[in-house]
Amino acid sequence: MYRFLLTPRWWGINVFVVLAIPFCIFMGSWQLGRFEDRVQDHESAKEQAKEQSAEAKDGGGAKARPLRSLLPVDKETSGEQATATGRYGKQLLVPDRELDEKQGFYVLTLLRTDDGKSLPVVRGWLPGDASTAKAPAAPKGEVTVKGALQASESPGSNGVSAAGGLPQGQLGAISSASLVNLVRDDLYDAWITLDKADAGMKAVPAAAPNNTGLDLKAFQNLGYTGEWFVFAGFVVFMWFRLFRREAEFARDARLGLLPDPEPHETQPETEAGTGTGTTPSTEAPA
Repeated sequence: MYRFLLTPRWWGINVFVVLAIPFCIFMGSWQLGRFEDRVQDHESAKEQAKEQSAEAKDGGGAKARPLRSLLPVDKETSGEQATATGRYGKQLLVPDRELDEKQGFYVLTLLRTDDGKSLPVVRGWLPGDASTAKAPAAPKGEVTVKGALQASESPGSNGVSAAGGLPQGQLGAISSASLVNLVRDDLYDAWITLDKADAGMKAVPAAAPNNTGLDLKAFQNLGYTGEWFVFAGFVVFMWFRLFRREAEFARDARLGLLPDPEPHETQPETEAGTGTGTTPSTEAPA
């Protein structure tokens, strides 16, 4: 009854199913592993940020290192304590930033370091709408800053505004790519948030490193996991459906239950010289 399974057609179907199911399961498991890795990175980054923030408040923990020794910023160096020396220059405001469930803005000032490059320094956070009248002026003269090193932000991620058309003196994302359009300085591709904010402002806590949060990419991995497992189930479902249909057809054929093929209609041949009329003779009478 199941001899149809030995036909070349079904050999091809079976080989495809045997290869497709493990492949779908492997890809689904791999995507699930990527999601779990992102969750683990997110939790580790949160714990690291809490520890660094607590250490900074207590004045203990790892000693701050020079900025240049921590560049470029990666998952290992993001959040590390860094120091830099220079003079404050241009000041900008970063609106639409939330802290302690309140809306406000960052006060960012460029620190021109001894090597001629400028480092964005977030000196603190203030509640309400961004206003230059609220932001305190930066200290004069040479200063040494200490704070958590952060990577450049990407607009539209981790709560960073992607809106354009901001008023003069305001910045949407803290990144060298955004600042290059506002200042002429040679910029570091990093920024620092001070451990102790300047007078009248709150310190901005360090954010988790890039690609460690539960962002859209993480949930895309979770969605792909479901898709691959659904594909595996669909392959099994289609195999059983085809098998059942083929088995029913073979059973009906064995029992003689298949309908007889309809006979082909044939057109009757007409003999030459026959028809409704007669053809007059063209022979002359003898």
